[in-house]
Amino acid sequence: MNLHAIKAIYVYEMKRFFRTIFESLLSPVISTTLYFVVFGAAIGSRIEEVEGVSYGAFIVPGLIMLSVMTQAISNASFGIYFPKFIGTIFELLSAPINFFEIVLGYVGAAATKSLLIGGVILITAGFFVDLDIQHPVMMLVFLLMICISFALFGFIIGIWSENFQQLQLIPLLVITPLVFLGGAFYSVSMLPEGWQTVTLFNPVVYLISGFRWSFFGVADVSVGLSLAAIGIFFALCLGIVWWIFKTGYRIKS
Repeated sequence: MNLHAIKAIYVYEMKRFFRTIFESLLSPVISTTLYFVVFGAAIGSRIEEVEGVSYGAFIVPGLIMLSVMTQAISNASFGIYFPKFIGTIFELLSAPINFFEIVLGYVGAAATKSLLIGGVILITAGFFVDLDIQHPVMMLVFLLMICISFALFGFIIGIWSENFQQLQLIPLLVITPLVFLGGAFYSVSMLPEGWQTVTLFNPVVYLISGFRWSFFGVADVSVGLSLAAIGIFFALCLGIVWWIFKTGYRIKS
């Protein structure tokens, strides 16, 4: 394994993040504060508890998931799309480095960035509500798996995209609605029975449910199903990335 190449890609991507670190970290802090003002204060004044958890605390895992998923996709997609856009990806493909090492560098950097942002949101949330994480190890496991899986998904989007508008198409029109409809700010059990069944077809439900369980010990679906859903999504993304480099889809002239 070419560790020097992986390090070069990873460090380059992280330097791009740290050049705008103030804006990168300030944005989730402001967004989290606004969510607590709108959802925590306005809705929380009417819904005091959900499954024995104060509403303000209940929405924290959903807030973290919303930001982590979108940030992982955004960073990974832009990271690989920009070399395509300016043509330097051909230098990368001709270098003595295989596809796994390329993916490891870009996806590792994107996952690290989203993980840092998730940590910032968690710290910010601690100023608004009391958080007692019941399963901290599993919380880290869920967070790492989701960061890596969605960074891989973002890498695929970056390869697929042919312009900057397409980079934001799936995060805005697919991922964000799925998070909002996936129990980020409510429990699936609060829905009518028919809608509960429909909601279970939303894959994001399983991710948010497992992550919320690691905080409060309550979940809409079993933890095993949540872990299986993340594992399947990760394997599917990895398989697509392998196929992209095997066929040269949209990366070779």
